[in-house]
Amino acid sequence: MQLVPQPLEMLLARLVYESETGSNRPIFDLPRHRFYAGSPSDVSVMLHGKRAANAIGPAAGPHTQLAQNLVLAWLAGARVMELKTVQQNDTLTLPRPCIDIENIGFNVEWSQELRLSESLSEYAKSWLLVEALKRLNPQNLRSDELDTLFDLSVGYSLAGLKSETMARWLDGMHSARGLLQTLRDQVPADLRRHLPEELPETLSDCVTLSTFHGCPPHEIEQIVEHLFSRHHMNVVVKVNPTLLGFDQVDSLLHDQLGYHDVQLEKKAFVEDLSFVDAMAMFARLSTVARRENCRLGVKCTNTLVVKNHKSFFPTTETHMYLSGQPLHVLAISLAANIADATRGQLPLSFSGGIDQKNCADAVACGLAPVTVCTDLLRPGGYGRMAKYLEPLPGKMAQAQTSTVAELVQKNGGMVASLAAYADKVRKDPRYAAAKNQSRPRRVESKLWFFDCLSCDKCVAVCPNDANFAIHTPEIAPFPVSDVVLDENNTPTYVAAEPFVLREQVQIANFADACNECGNCDVFCPEWGGPYKLKPRIFSTVESYSQAASQDGFFTTPEKIVGRISGVEHTLVFLKDTDEFSDDILHATLNKTGDLLKVCVARNGTPGHRLRLWNYHAMRVLHQGVWSGSNFVSATARLARTAVPPVPTPVR
Repeated sequence: MQLVPQPLEMLLARLVYESETGSNRPIFDLPRHRFYAGSPSDVSVMLHGKRAANAIGPAAGPHTQLAQNLVLAWLAGARVMELKTVQQNDTLTLPRPCIDIENIGFNVEWSQELRLSESLSEYAKSWLLVEALKRLNPQNLRSDELDTLFDLSVGYSLAGLKSETMARWLDGMHSARGLLQTLRDQVPADLRRHLPEELPETLSDCVTLSTFHGCPPHEIEQIVEHLFSRHHMNVVVKVNPTLLGFDQVDSLLHDQLGYHDVQLEKKAFVEDLSFVDAMAMFARLSTVARRENCRLGVKCTNTLVVKNHKSFFPTTETHMYLSGQPLHVLAISLAANIADATRGQLPLSFSGGIDQKNCADAVACGLAPVTVCTDLLRPGGYGRMAKYLEPLPGKMAQAQTSTVAELVQKNGGMVASLAAYADKVRKDPRYAAAKNQSRPRRVESKLWFFDCLSCDKCVAVCPNDANFAIHTPEIAPFPVSDVVLDENNTPTYVAAEPFVLREQVQIANFADACNECGNCDVFCPEWGGPYKLKPRIFSTVESYSQAASQDGFFTTPEKIVGRISGVEHTLVFLKDTDEFSDDILHATLNKTGDLLKVCVARNGTPGHRLRLWNYHAMRVLHQGVWSGSNFVSATARLARTAVPPVPTPVR
């Protein structure tokens, strides 16, 4: 489950190929009908003195860790990228599975899964890929719809943020031209033309501070002052729902919304910052920000710590973090309280239960940016974001305004707008428990290597684009014989399980982008989990070898190697024959899959079996992977390597 970032040149090769070869081709597995189509109105916002073409984007989390995540978010309309939170400790062991969006949302996932150096490189690669997207412009958007901002997210202690490693990381984001140039120069010349010649000095000058996961409340003010003075960064302080106080959260969550099964953790309220102290701190920091020529903002909110009452997560996890619909009510209520206490003078950004039905309302209250996580983990994935701003032009036309800022003022300003909206969502039944009890439908069948319902839900709900579809022919059942060693170390032939493919679409898993979060298992109609049972493809021999305890495959245009049930196999495609072996037995087959001869490569134990079902499976898997467009086949396009066709036997 170790994430392996992919080279910029491979990601760019895939992006260019999928953008330029047919108007119906998905890009990074996102169908074109789920791309952001733009807006008839100017829905831009100004953030810390810079323009973003709109106010929405993915929240710091599973959608903002790898470069391909930011490509997908941008295609779906994101123009403010809140990069995943990093901290000094970048060697955490995290529980798996970690995401459960069965109806509302719970997770035990936090902080980066990459090393700091990898995160720095991924964010720089993301910026270059977004710039390539602007030039390719597969949606044919206006030039004023392309402006995109990157925001950093950091935590969780003063000592950590003052450490040499974090200082170097923040300096790397603030002075990034050298890294961007190095990455750009590594790309082949024919691809480099899609990247900008002029590179910025700074990737981001804004940091969101996550006051979560043990961030000491008494250190928050010192951390912000340090980020102002040492790094000259604008800072947004991301606050927790606990600022509402235990009694108000208990009343909203249990009495008004009816989530009686969600058990609050009183200790989290006692240990967290209080509302009164937070308001006094923001007043002091506003003064410091002006002195340091920086900007201060507040973000509502982090998720809410609750007791783990479910069986989905590992039993070691006593707590989990609530998101989705109930968090929207809590976070909006807190935003309204903060706006009122600061007379609307403190810029507020927002994350918490955002979806298609409420995003435009949040933006119209003056919240910016408005970021999302939980809704993008539901069926449709990133593509759900494309419709978030559709109601906004209508609101602007009705108010006879031409900008979002004018709309907010026409609605009475941030304070009045948030007060009215908070009252509305507290009474809206769609946020209550009674409306959020349904679970994804399951059928009474179990997943296995091939042939599932091919509903493709697992493809869209993966934040990392790790699950992907391959196309294969239907193959009627035909008999297969295994090769078995007898007591004299002589090959014999034993009838075995027939080989059959009933579906023309199969699901595979790109192992290097899969962190086993479990989200695909939540929405899969069948039992077992696609990330566990579907063929896992690795990008390099190194990543394949490092995962020696897992079944999986590594493939090139000429061969495929793989572990099946822990046994290593190699299948090499020659001009006239296929050579299939497991280091003990070596089989030669013709191009229609008929067995020609068997050799004993070395002595094995009696009963050792070379399963020829595995040969047919690897052959079909190789053909499907290399005939499509995915993380693996992009390497061949980069090298301009022709992939030889693998004929399918007709039985």
